[in-house]
Amino acid sequence: MSDHRTETPATEDGRPGRTRTARRRIVPLALVAVIGASGALAATRPWEHRASSPAHSPVGHETVEVRKGSLSSGIQVGGALAYDTPTAVVPAGRGTVTALPAVGTVVRPGATLYEVDGGPVVLLRGDRPMWRDLGPDTGDGPDVEQLERNLIDLGYANGLGLKADRKFTAGTATAVKRWQKALGVQQTGTVTLGSVIMLPQQTARVQQVDAKLGSAIGSTAVMTVTSTDLVATVQPADNQTSRFKPDGRVTVKLADGTTVGGRVRSLIRGGTDGGGGNGQGGEGGGGNPEKTTVTIALDTQHQPQQAGASTVTVTVVGDTAEDALIVPVTALIALDGGGYGVKVADGATTRLVQVRLGLVADAKAQITGDIRDGDRVVVPV
Repeated sequence: MSDHRTETPATEDGRPGRTRTARRRIVPLALVAVIGASGALAATRPWEHRASSPAHSPVGHETVEVRKGSLSSGIQVGGALAYDTPTAVVPAGRGTVTALPAVGTVVRPGATLYEVDGGPVVLLRGDRPMWRDLGPDTGDGPDVEQLERNLIDLGYANGLGLKADRKFTAGTATAVKRWQKALGVQQTGTVTLGSVIMLPQQTARVQQVDAKLGSAIGSTAVMTVTSTDLVATVQPADNQTSRFKPDGRVTVKLADGTTVGGRVRSLIRGGTDGGGGNGQGGEGGGGNPEKTTVTIALDTQHQPQQAGASTVTVTVVGDTAEDALIVPVTALIALDGGGYGVKVADGATTRLVQVRLGLVADAKAQITGDIRDGDRVVVPV
């Protein structure tokens, strides 16, 4: 449909007059729609040009229907399920590696993680690595408290009245001997450096094995372990990063089409160390370390565990407008004095209607004003 232009009446002195429409001169539109504080959207009406620029060729245009519906500023980002909290296992002490677990093995506190010189290296839970022998002659310290907490949790302190109090007592030694008897090793009452690995995971899953059988214990990692829980990780574009708020809610669509809720747990900027729970590296991880990585804790583990390490789609729900009148952003015209309008096709003519702008997303805009569902507005082609 062609753009209709109305003849301008002359004044008494013969000079062209200015109608109300002409006084509200249409100017090129530069609409920047900030979607959730990120992303930019621009639209112009290039066929609207002044008489002082006759050399410019008119740009074609057509009409589209104003539709009523819902509009959301949410975004979707592809990602992956990965096992949580990858942690390198760096041994202490000396010796030769004599047994290693297979990738995927799940080890619980109190069980053997690997062997050195034919003896077990046992997994215990704690944030502080062992750095000395722990026995009756050991001075007080948080490493003693950490050991005692494990002995209590594993049931070896039952009936001893043992408390996790940083002091290595006779009760502590007795609990250690009970534990050593269960392991089938010499009951000395002393935990030697290198016989225990302290890790923060409640349960460790072997993700990657780095050491070789027969290799000497050194300062490099024997393996990498993770939690048995899965998390979703995504690497959003720079203009999407601000949409991932701390503790913000998201929806995670699994490879089989089912969805689970999630919560934004961490955001690690690109170029930093990806360890400590971002799900990067090793099995199920991957991604570009130069990009920002967002880690999402899942509300449930049942469905994700069935899917295993796989691809996902994460949706960040933004603002939503229901029962809204929606037009393409290219239909909007910036008006002198501020505000926006649209050209509504009315038979063989068009009329400029001023509108109020609401939510803008996905190159569409919510508008209100003297306009109805089913009206047709002019857009460039």
